[in-house]
Amino acid sequence: MANEVYVKELELTKADFVSDQMVKWCPGCGDHAILASFLKALPQLGHKKEDIVVVSGIGCSSRFPYYVKTYGFHGIHGRAAALASGIKITNPKLNVWMVTGDGDSLAIGGNHFIHVLRRNIDINIMLFNNRIYGLTKGQYSPTTPLGQVTKTSPQGTIEHPFNPGELAIGAQGTFFARVTDTNPKLMTEIIVEASKHKGTSLIEFLQNCVIFNNKTFQDITSREAKFENQIYLKAGESMIFGKESDKGIILDGTKLKVVKLGEGVTEKNLLIHNPHESDPGIHIMLAKMAPPEFPAAIGVIRSVDNLSYDEQVEAIIEHEKEVSPIHTVTDLLNSGKTWDI
Repeated sequence: MANEVYVKELELTKADFVSDQMVKWCPGCGDHAILASFLKALPQLGHKKEDIVVVSGIGCSSRFPYYVKTYGFHGIHGRAAALASGIKITNPKLNVWMVTGDGDSLAIGGNHFIHVLRRNIDINIMLFNNRIYGLTKGQYSPTTPLGQVTKTSPQGTIEHPFNPGELAIGAQGTFFARVTDTNPKLMTEIIVEASKHKGTSLIEFLQNCVIFNNKTFQDITSREAKFENQIYLKAGESMIFGKESDKGIILDGTKLKVVKLGEGVTEKNLLIHNPHESDPGIHIMLAKMAPPEFPAAIGVIRSVDNLSYDEQVEAIIEHEKEVSPIHTVTDLLNSGKTWDI
């Protein structure tokens, strides 16, 4: 409540969060749109500027802390999750944002990534997925599609890529959303929604690298494809898509299936999106959907309540304070077996 009153009185705007640093991303990079959406979202979060921390690892996305006028920490490769966890547990009142990429978190940082999700620490992860290593000039990453030719796979990759949503939900993640860098309004809405979640929130940004992996998501984001190859999921609403809103998703046995309305199927037959369902089965299937067989799921795919790690740590500390006979350093020094010399 105090934070809300503070923000209302101060009337923070996007301009209050713009840093004085020159933004050093390639012209046309999707990171610019993500940054603009984040800066627009910050005044809506209800936090003081000094209570917001942006943490990153290494990569193009990891320049992010310099471009936001809040506290920031630029860490080392793959270790942003460890840094963000420590910051949040040490000072639980902080609103912590971890900005990372598909290389930073899904390769060298993979172990930290799955465990921060498993622990459900109350931080917010923004994963920029451009399916390439951009900062180091075009090597394939853990999300690069099988068979793609890159600087380090001249005959095409032979590795099966990660699906970040499937990985996150499989790691017991409690919040997963996906959005494209071509939709600034939705990016801002999803960022605000993620901040409200108690526990680890993960947003996957389908982000274009114009230099080393241009148009990698064109089958989802192009003007010609976006209506047929995207489905925007909203809680409590039918899974319907298409330029004419004439297609939908049903559960056929144990699998999802695309159907056309009017061909023996009505909107009443379609699945209703429930991101709050505790069983992750449908959510994993939604996260895995991809063209050409399915549209890509956009929006909040999973959002379930569970105790956060930092909440439980705080509860343990408070309990120990109540039951421990030691309250000061003097009590500690005089405890146990002591003797005079």
